[in-house]
Amino acid sequence: MTPKPLAFDDCLPIPTRSAARLHKAVPVIGWGAFKIGRNLGAKYPNPFEIPSERDAMALIEQLMTDGVRLFDTAPAYGLSEERLGKVFAQISPAQRAELFISTKVGETFVDGESRHDFSPAAVQHSVLQSLRTLRCEFVDAVFVHSNGNDLAILHDSGCVEALAEFKRESRIGSIGFSSKTILGAEQALKHELIDAVMLEIHPDATEMLRMLPLAHSLGKAVFVKKPLASGTLQPKIVLPWILAHKHITSIVIGGLNLARLRENCITASLANR
Repeated sequence: MTPKPLAFDDCLPIPTRSAARLHKAVPVIGWGAFKIGRNLGAKYPNPFEIPSERDAMALIEQLMTDGVRLFDTAPAYGLSEERLGKVFAQISPAQRAELFISTKVGETFVDGESRHDFSPAAVQHSVLQSLRTLRCEFVDAVFVHSNGNDLAILHDSGCVEALAEFKRESRIGSIGFSSKTILGAEQALKHELIDAVMLEIHPDATEMLRMLPLAHSLGKAVFVKKPLASGTLQPKIVLPWILAHKHITSIVIGGLNLARLRENCITASLANR
C-alpha cells in the first residue's frame, strides 16, 4: 500500500521530555486511544459511542497532522489497536519513526469482561499479537496492565522477564508498569528491568507524586494516566499543574473531540515552556 501523504511539516510542535532509561524523547502530551475501540465497562461519567472505523481513522490521521506523536493503546481497548494499525500501515517509515507508540500486556476484554493473565506465555502471545495488529515490527514501549496485584505481578509472574526478551530482540524499546498502588509503583521503579511507570496523578490524586524523586534518581520515565480524572477536571488548570512537576515525562490524555484534543495539546505545549 502506498504510504499516506500526511502533512507532518506544518503542525503544532509539541515539546518533548527525556529520561535516561528511554531510548528516545517523548512528547509531553499524547493520545490514549481507548475511546476509538471500546465503551463497555468504561469508567467515564458520561456514556459515549464508539466511532465508525472511517471516523476513527480520520481522527487518528488528523491528530498526526496536528502534531500528536504519542499514541497509547492496549489489547483491552477493544478495536483500538486494529484501527491504529490500519493508519500506521499507510504512513511512511520516516513518519513512523517520529511516533512514540505504546501498548500493554496482562489484560484483555472479551464478551464484556476483563481477563488478566501475566504469565510469560500470555505476555509473549500478547506482544506478538499487538505487533501484528498495530502493523509494526517495533513498538516504543509496552506497559504491564496491572489489575491491582502489583507486587505479585512484579515478583512472581515472570511478566517483566518475558518483556525483557522482546527488548533484547529489539521488538520493544522500553518496559513499563502501569501501577495501581503506591507500593507497586515504588517496587516497579526499583525493578532493574523496568524503564518507565504509568501513574494516576492530578490535583485530586497526589499520592504518587512522592515517587517522582525516586524515578528521577533512577533515570526512569513517568507517564501520567487519567490526568483529568476521566473528564471531571479542567484541562487548562490541571495540565500545567502536572507539567510543573519536571520529573514527569509525559501525559496521556484520551477523548474523541478533536477541537478539545487540539486545545489540550496547545495548553500542555505552552505550559512546558
